[in-house]
Amino acid sequence: MRIIEDRNAWGEVLEKCEETDFYHTYDYHHISKKEGERPVLIVSTNDEKLVAIPLLIREIEGTTWKDATSAYGYVGPVSSKLGADFNNEEFKRSLQVFLRENQVVSVFSRLHPYISNQKNILKGLGQIVSHGNVVNIDLTKSLEEQKKQYSKRLKTYINKESKNYQILDGHCEKCLDTFIATYCENMKRVLAQPSYFFGKQYFYELLASPQINAQLVVAKHKETGNFAGGGIFTKNNGIVQYHLSGVKKEYVHLNPIKLLIDHVRIQATKEGFANFNLGGGLGGQNQDSLFYFKSRFSNDYREFCSWQYVVDEKKYHDLMMQKETLDYTKKNKGACFFPLYRDATSPEVEISQINCLGND
Repeated sequence: MRIIEDRNAWGEVLEKCEETDFYHTYDYHHISKKEGERPVLIVSTNDEKLVAIPLLIREIEGTTWKDATSAYGYVGPVSSKLGADFNNEEFKRSLQVFLRENQVVSVFSRLHPYISNQKNILKGLGQIVSHGNVVNIDLTKSLEEQKKQYSKRLKTYINKESKNYQILDGHCEKCLDTFIATYCENMKRVLAQPSYFFGKQYFYELLASPQINAQLVVAKHKETGNFAGGGIFTKNNGIVQYHLSGVKKEYVHLNPIKLLIDHVRIQATKEGFANFNLGGGLGGQNQDSLFYFKSRFSNDYREFCSWQYVVDEKKYHDLMMQKETLDYTKKNKGACFFPLYRDATSPEVEISQINCLGND
């Protein structure tokens, strides 16, 4: 069991793994890290078997202890040559010893709905908590079959939008600055939590990284020539991710994001991608307007979960006592935040994108 912090070594490990996404990369972790967070790749090898878990290590204020969380998005462990009969007992023991020796009290990670063996790797290490579903468009089907999944209302909207908007590659500084301002404006409008606000450098580095392979696609209003909205999408290892988006307030009434998603779907299908993840609802809920919007594109759902692991029960309890949250075990059951000692009032588990879709 070892920690990797070097960019090249991190990349070499991921290249050995069968299923990865940009969320696992060195670049994404360094772009996403907040003050006081240390990106690491924890790697376990046994013969030819390999398991790697990217995490952000954080100091716990007022103590010598640490905890770990995942970057924004869908992360969790990746692996190589484990096989269907993989027994995680040795990995589990090694990870437990490693985390305790490094004074890590708890670990939280959002898992990746498209990586098949994460639950098996983490079996017996804390708990896997389900947060609902994400919406997938199966890009291996024909374009016609895909569109049959669209709701009737969505098809009508897209036909209207195609007459109003021109879709363009937003890879220019002016487009990106306009998108950033629009995204921030949207975050303020929906009263988003601080974790959803990113500095300008985040967007520039995101689009510049060859490890992330992100693309800004924008909609220009044909009549006025104005920027109406845009979305950042990523394409890696057969998976397209709908990462962030924003719409100008004056164009919310005929939302161009629907047209952008449809455009990327067609493009990615022609390029041979297999899945297009639209994400889920706010906080992983399947009943809110954001999930309802996405489900109009497809009824192919994937379960989205998080990994919540208390490494040291005594230290975790002590931290909760400091927070004066005595009945933490009861409160933790079914909770949408972890670890509780970080903040017992607002969610730590913010697992779905706020895409600022506006009105339907």
